[in-house]
Amino acid sequence: MRELGRRLAKLLRAGDLVMLSGELGAGKTTLTRGLGEGLGVRGAVTSPTFVIARVHPSLGEGPPLVHVDAYRLAGGLDEMEDLDLDVSLPESVIVVEWGEGKVEELTEERLRVVIHRAVGDTTDEVRHVTVTGLGERWGAVDLSVLCA
Repeated sequence: MRELGRRLAKLLRAGDLVMLSGELGAGKTTLTRGLGEGLGVRGAVTSPTFVIARVHPSLGEGPPLVHVDAYRLAGGLDEMEDLDLDVSLPESVIVVEWGEGKVEELTEERLRVVIHRAVGDTTDEVRHVTVTGLGERWGAVDLSVLCA
């Protein structure tokens, strides 16, 4: 998952919204950790479950990474307004775990990443990942470069 995040980071630019879905323990935060490495941001990328969102500034010329965990948020975008994601989006890469039904109104241009793993099987570390680009921005992007 971490390597996939590093590969995905090469496709991302400021203004991109990435929505991550998957069961608990599927690898959403691990993928985001790889994104942070690939984007070259400061700070350890860890789960923002209790703080809701963390901003990781770029160590170079790239965009900052805003990592959001919407698991504890019951409402839609209205409940997330205090995070000012709409303000951060143009200059940042925003990654939202558990964001379905909560952040779609931010932009029609987004990347949806769904991670599947066998629930309860701790010996099977195989993940099946579906990456779907939505909107004009992703129409011309070759997502096949993400395949191992």
